[in-house]
Amino acid sequence: MSVQRILIFLLAALLAACGKPEPIVIGFIAGLSNRTTDTGEAARNALTLAIEERNAAGGIGGRPLRLLVGDDGQDAATAHQAMQALIRARPAVIVGPYTSAMADVILPLADAAGVVVLSPVITAMHFVGKDDMLIRLNRSTRDNAADYARVLAERGLHRLAVAYDVRNRAFSESWLTELRSQFPAYGGEVIAAVEFESTADTMFSEVAARLLETEPDGLLFIANAVDVARLAQQTRKLSPNMPLAAAEWAASEQLVELGGQAVNGLLIAQSHDRTDEAPRFTAFRDAYRARFQRDPGYSAIASYDAGIVLFQALERRKSGQSVKDAVLRHGPYPGLQHLIEIDAFGDSTRPIHFAEIRDGQFVLVR
Repeated sequence: MSVQRILIFLLAALLAACGKPEPIVIGFIAGLSNRTTDTGEAARNALTLAIEERNAAGGIGGRPLRLLVGDDGQDAATAHQAMQALIRARPAVIVGPYTSAMADVILPLADAAGVVVLSPVITAMHFVGKDDMLIRLNRSTRDNAADYARVLAERGLHRLAVAYDVRNRAFSESWLTELRSQFPAYGGEVIAAVEFESTADTMFSEVAARLLETEPDGLLFIANAVDVARLAQQTRKLSPNMPLAAAEWAASEQLVELGGQAVNGLLIAQSHDRTDEAPRFTAFRDAYRARFQRDPGYSAIASYDAGIVLFQALERRKSGQSVKDAVLRHGPYPGLQHLIEIDAFGDSTRPIHFAEIRDGQFVLVR
């Protein structure tokens, strides 16, 4: 091949490369192979939808977005390995994790690598008010426990027995601590707290029996949807009319699907309004249904909001500006149902809506 032909070939290859802008890598980490799969899959689906829509609109500055998914398995070693793999891909940001226990594992890695972690849902108090690489798009356990304390007392529940999952200890113990602190102001008391470790072999019948032997006014479960469904079923066998409540972690569609009649009457908070008929929310809901053949739950809505935050911050990011600084400075962000404002520590908040499960549906009660 002549030198002239070689030069023409190299020039053509260079022009072809120039015609394909380098994608912006967006990392994602959640539990996709364990008992919190429902929230992880819904979150991944919503972020996938957000990225597909953004790419169809031209990406960010003409660059497409590429999603790279990691499974934390709700296991420290698995999460550590998944996070390291994501960091090696040099993502602009990593969306996740979806439990406080996994945040404890991956945040030191993110801090060391200087990679922003944008968590749509974590709430534990020890993540609040810190200048690190974590951006939170949710309320805190203090906020949620205070609202639960008030609503439970208004419903006449003053002697509460609590079961909590220590596999997500960072969240469940923070939530329980805040409830114990807030409940007395409303005349309430946590009279018993029974810990358990979420596994396929957990004896939920024993947990329910230990709670009920304290003769409470009601039971509260701080656990994922699968375990709350099992706890409710075992409780109904022993005390059919016992009032039940669950922390917001369990507020996914899987709770209703698995719990059946046992979760009827259960009180639970949600970070979104399922009855919202505003055009922007219904457009998202309809697109999600069409793409994934199911309704979006709280982790899906929060993750789509994370996409909104990320895209606006990257689009407005100035030359030389870090991603973290861009996220902190280029808000507020128009979330699906509320205006997202992020403070100097990367903390945010969300509205709260209490629902009661009735005949397989989440029905707003306040």
